[in-house]
Amino acid sequence: MRRRHDLVLLAIWATATVALVQASAPAAEPASTGSRSSVSVPDLSGLWTKPYLGWEMPLSGPRPVTNKNRRRQLFDIDGRPWPAATAPLVNTASKLLGDYENPILKPAAAELVKQRGENEQHGTPNASARNQCWPEGLPAIFRDMTMAMLQQSDKITLLYDFDHEVRHVRMNQQHPAQVTPTWYGDSVGHYEGDTLVIDTVGIKVSPITMVDNLGVPQSPAMHVVERYRLIDYAAAREGQTRGLQENFFIGGGGDSGSPLDPAYRGKGLQLAFTIEDDGVFTAPWSATITYRRALGTMVESVCAENPRSTFVGRDSDIPRASEPDF
Repeated sequence: MRRRHDLVLLAIWATATVALVQASAPAAEPASTGSRSSVSVPDLSGLWTKPYLGWEMPLSGPRPVTNKNRRRQLFDIDGRPWPAATAPLVNTASKLLGDYENPILKPAAAELVKQRGENEQHGTPNASARNQCWPEGLPAIFRDMTMAMLQQSDKITLLYDFDHEVRHVRMNQQHPAQVTPTWYGDSVGHYEGDTLVIDTVGIKVSPITMVDNLGVPQSPAMHVVERYRLIDYAAAREGQTRGLQENFFIGGGGDSGSPLDPAYRGKGLQLAFTIEDDGVFTAPWSATITYRRALGTMVESVCAENPRSTFVGRDSDIPRASEPDF
């Protein structure tokens, strides 16, 4: 049942989080796989974070849908007040009005984004997997601020700070001929030099699963490719500064993800991902997420413990077991 399943996930998440206290700094020796014993495997493990929800816009090519409602950014990458005269206009994170005129959207998808935006403008937030305490799926989970990666020779485990969401990646495997759809799809990974590449298909779709918080839909045809690599401190800082050109600064702490470690000057982690879904989009599009080391540990955030905090005006329709577990 859903409740028992959540308890199992909670146990996995809690055990892994304890391990991350030691893994949050780079390991002395990189991990390696049996098939790559003579080749260095990048050590991407540990706890990574960013000071906002969302992703960075691509420097070129098709762009993901953005929020037409904007507000002035308040803080810079160091958490200092950003002078209003130079502060960029960014996603308001409320009264969400997706740009339904973005040419990346097919007509039916554009109409749905428009309808959902009108709901938001009239004070009726759209039900989503996130505000209903269901698994967000891909790529919506990429918006989360804090992510932990556990590397093993045969698998990668990815944990996210909101509501114990967990992904499992099988290394050096193929997708099955027939994939049974699941919330995070079937993910297989391999290394290309210093880059971890993860390929995901078979992502489950429901009326409340969305690409983002703007109501962009997705279809069973969605295909996601992620590419993770380490970058130097200056490049990581620059990437997150670009992220603040689009996403409102949150900073982390409390139940808002883990804050950046201000003293850390080592490498950052950059995720470049590409989305293909010919049921929704006219062409593939890409975006980037830049992480830096987090301070402390991953904070537990349980959506269902406060169902009214995520859906304005009434309780979220959280998952419930049809009968008691005990």
